[in-house]
Amino acid sequence: MIGAAMGEIRSWLRDVAAAWDRFWFCGRTGETLAVIRIATGVMLLYSHLVLAKDLMSFLGPDAWIDNVTAKQLHDGAFGVSDWARSYLWHIDNASLLWAHQLLAITASALMAVGFLSRLTVPLAWFLNLMYVHRLTGALFGLDQIMTYSAMYLSLAPCGAVWSVDAWLRRRGEWSAKMRDRWLPANRPSVSTNVATRLFQIHVCVIYLFGGLAKARGEMWWDGTAVWFAVANYEYQSWDMTWMGRYPRLFSLLTHTTLFWEVFYCALVWPRLTRPIVLAMAVAVHGGIALFLGMITFGVMMIVANMIFVPPDFWQRLIGRGVHEKTPVKA
Repeated sequence: MIGAAMGEIRSWLRDVAAAWDRFWFCGRTGETLAVIRIATGVMLLYSHLVLAKDLMSFLGPDAWIDNVTAKQLHDGAFGVSDWARSYLWHIDNASLLWAHQLLAITASALMAVGFLSRLTVPLAWFLNLMYVHRLTGALFGLDQIMTYSAMYLSLAPCGAVWSVDAWLRRRGEWSAKMRDRWLPANRPSVSTNVATRLFQIHVCVIYLFGGLAKARGEMWWDGTAVWFAVANYEYQSWDMTWMGRYPRLFSLLTHTTLFWEVFYCALVWPRLTRPIVLAMAVAVHGGIALFLGMITFGVMMIVANMIFVPPDFWQRLIGRGVHEKTPVKA
């Protein structure tokens, strides 16, 4: 009897190990990451172009929030001496700051079109990270989403399809060694799957803690949170206060949103509930974009949710990428 029980346990452990291996280390093609690469690159480009409109008000010795002010805001937690966070704290020369900004704009554009993505995607991520750590007082959810999206894209050959890299590889003008190094083929890759899983888990963590934080607020329990959001003139894009005549609708939207956000991390994995969860994500963040004036944030959150869309969906929707079926550790 004990032997039979031990056999069942060993069998169960083997199944768990096999499932773990499939979850992390099976091959996956790059269509989903390619779509996210394009969207993230375009959003990074837009963000840097907006910053360039008044660059010296954010950086340099005459910035609205300079080194001294930032140090006071953070009680001395970081400041002039903290090189690890961002070297932009220590650059005052306008020419150098503009050169850095032009490099960030160029890297973002090249990331979006997928040119030398093995190089330009990590570069775009790093340069944006330097801005994120420097722009105290101007850091919001959009900046964080773009940064972690670019970080996970840097781990995989996200330029293997729907990119200039893919076009150059098809032309075959580079040597085989150079093509394999800089122009990855779109074939099932373990690194693509690992990057996808890390990205997915990160999104789940964001929603879990966002939902738990909301659950601490009284308005999310009494059903008035959505009403106070749409009635706030500071964020209002469209006047939705007429919906105040339907308090039950607001209560339903409030409690549905809270339930969705808290349980996102569990319901997004099963194939049966995943479409519902992702449709809710589009509705919630689309509503934020349209009605609360945060278009870029809403769009990027929808883009982040695309990480749960399988590659074959994009193959059917946009067109099949040329890929081999042999998994590689790329």
